[in-house]
Amino acid sequence: MMYDTTLSDGTKLTNPPNEHDVERREWLDSFDYVIRHGGTPRAAELLRALRQRAMEQGVPVVMTLNTPYVNTIPRAQQPPFPGDREIERKIKSLIRWNAMAMVVRANRRDAAIGGHISTYASAATLYEVGFHHFFRGKSDPSGGDLIYFQGHASPGIYARAFLEGRFDERNLDLFRHDLSEGGLTSYPHPWLMPDFWEFPTVSMGLGPIMAVYQARFNRYLEDRGLKENRGRKVWCFLGDGETDEPEALGSISLAGREKLDNLIFVINCNLQRLDGPVRGNGKIIQELERVFRGAGWNVIKVIWGDDWDPLLERDSDGLLVQRMNDAVDGDYQKYTVEPGSYTREHFFGTNENLLKLVEHLSDEDIRRLRRGGHDPEKVFAAYKAAVEHAGSPTVILAKTIKGYGLGDVAEARNITHSQKKMDTRAVKEFAERFRIPIPEEKLAEVPYYRPPENSAEIQYLRERRAALGGPVPRRVISSPSVSTSSDDLFDEFRAGTDSREVSTTMVFVKILAKLLRDETLGKLIVPIVPDEARTFGMESLFRQFGIYSHVGQRYEPVDRENLLYYREATDGQIIEEGITEAGSMASFIAAGTAYASHGVPAIPFYIFYSMFGLQRMGDLAWAAGDMQARGFLLGGTAGRTTLAGEGLQHQDGNSHVLAYPIPNLRAYDPAYAYELAVILRDGIERMYAKQENVFYYITLMNENYAQPPMPAGVEEGILRGIYRLRGAEKSAKVHLHLLGSGAILNEAVKAQELLAERFGVQADVWSVTSYKELHRD
Repeated sequence: MMYDTTLSDGTKLTNPPNEHDVERREWLDSFDYVIRHGGTPRAAELLRALRQRAMEQGVPVVMTLNTPYVNTIPRAQQPPFPGDREIERKIKSLIRWNAMAMVVRANRRDAAIGGHISTYASAATLYEVGFHHFFRGKSDPSGGDLIYFQGHASPGIYARAFLEGRFDERNLDLFRHDLSEGGLTSYPHPWLMPDFWEFPTVSMGLGPIMAVYQARFNRYLEDRGLKENRGRKVWCFLGDGETDEPEALGSISLAGREKLDNLIFVINCNLQRLDGPVRGNGKIIQELERVFRGAGWNVIKVIWGDDWDPLLERDSDGLLVQRMNDAVDGDYQKYTVEPGSYTREHFFGTNENLLKLVEHLSDEDIRRLRRGGHDPEKVFAAYKAAVEHAGSPTVILAKTIKGYGLGDVAEARNITHSQKKMDTRAVKEFAERFRIPIPEEKLAEVPYYRPPENSAEIQYLRERRAALGGPVPRRVISSPSVSTSSDDLFDEFRAGTDSREVSTTMVFVKILAKLLRDETLGKLIVPIVPDEARTFGMESLFRQFGIYSHVGQRYEPVDRENLLYYREATDGQIIEEGITEAGSMASFIAAGTAYASHGVPAIPFYIFYSMFGLQRMGDLAWAAGDMQARGFLLGGTAGRTTLAGEGLQHQDGNSHVLAYPIPNLRAYDPAYAYELAVILRDGIERMYAKQENVFYYITLMNENYAQPPMPAGVEEGILRGIYRLRGAEKSAKVHLHLLGSGAILNEAVKAQELLAERFGVQADVWSVTSYKELHRD
């Protein structure tokens, strides 16, 4: 059989293809014909039919969650870029310069100050396209997007705020001087910069999990009628190395399952972590594509810049795509640091036809072939597709170069991520590459540069932010005050239970039920439980208030005939997270900061086994403190447990110790119903009437005992941490003070009686409701 050995472009093949090659070519040509004449829907239908036929015939079908190592959005489907590319390039270059200058100047003054350049250098385009065209500020009709910025990129965010006029040179010179007036924190820190940062993100993995639950909580508010759906988005920026943190990917299945199309992840895939490549022997982008696609996410890959488009269009036999698929991340890092001649030989040189594909390019042209994350038009196309996508969350996997623009100082090098020093030569090269208009004789000083107020750059920057609703990031408090208004809610819990024995966990559930039914506070209460709500006696709340589910309840529960069946509802009030303390704590943070992010004074009550308390989710507890979250953490089944077989594992010996260092966490260990009632009422007043930025950790007992009535005049002592519960019956030469809190307090009462009866020793019994408050006093 004879075959035509001439390609469509006239090239004559030296080695004629074999029969299998021709057959493959015919199939591909036929498929191309279907696309041209039937469109992509018809082509997809044909592929499904072929896959079904193959399975019917017993042909092994390899199912993959990966697409080829190319951009998800081909050039033909890219929308037109709406901005002024040249002005945006200048603005981005100035921000790059000022971010670098801020860190370098700080370390010249104080060599121990630290700082990071490389992360923002790789992500500048990802951020600037968002700032110019997508990130909506607080004045936007949507209410503004919620954006979790990658922590190590903070110098770039500060440098942009400098161009916007939000900071001056003095502020930049106080980078990492957190406690100085006007100082800028190392990383996003809402506590120290309460008008600027909204979310702390530098503790790796916490940004992603908080973003997932924030997006879901936004839905919760909308479904319950507490907030109108105006298309607000939650953006989360993170690094590819950060995805190895369990928290980073641990909850993405929730986002897919809940179809959170208000959530967008942007993963800066610069292929490098601190000591080397993220996946030197593999491909992190392909790995993440599988993970996210399997979790139900819409995946958009931005791998190659527009320099590659002509090459891909000429790649009629798929050789270039195959080579892209074959090379591993370790290879791509090597191509970045080597000259173009190296890439020509080792990347394209593996096939004669690949070499011909780039024979018209110089070595310098090859060296400058861009990655997609540095191409504004590719990034814009991805962002536009993401915000318009419906039905699932979106992740954008953008390939970049760590330290992009820093030259041989840090570009794609395996050096410490806190690269902070540049010599005069490197600074000069940086200024030349990005065309910074600073005289050469001044470059050694690494001065900041801001164009005049009437310059095209400043005017453009201001116009774009004005069109999108003002500056970002920005934290604004606009929540109304609410109050318990009356003691009626808590009166019954001050009276005691006579001889009836109940646990403080049971008391809490009863208080919670009353709060949920309260005309003023009821709709604002957000009960959160990871699992075992029935263990805490909360099943009575299921039917009346419902368990939140965006889609309602599509099945008949097995306990439907029971009075207290498991009822899910779109407007359900209880958030039942399943077995995830980290996810539940992220929901607590979203609810506890709703006063700032939504202007809604939501009151979260998160109850959990105390053994899974701060010792398990301590990092998120610190994040809650930093974000000035408000609400109640309830450590249930604390102290001596009556659960058969549970034993010592439930004794809460750690959480109160771990609560000590968190400045705005008030920690209480009440023993009696009236103590709990006083603390809860005061907490609501402090946080939601007086709007104090505190939150509470309170232990709840599983042990049943008679609850005494509240003695007169002890409220202040309960709140300050200690009060005398029972005085000695008479004066004595030997007089002891017995201190007890929580489960041990009843034993102190017994000890008082034993000492008096058997040894004639008199003692006062003091209830220590909070050793932390006592220590603070």
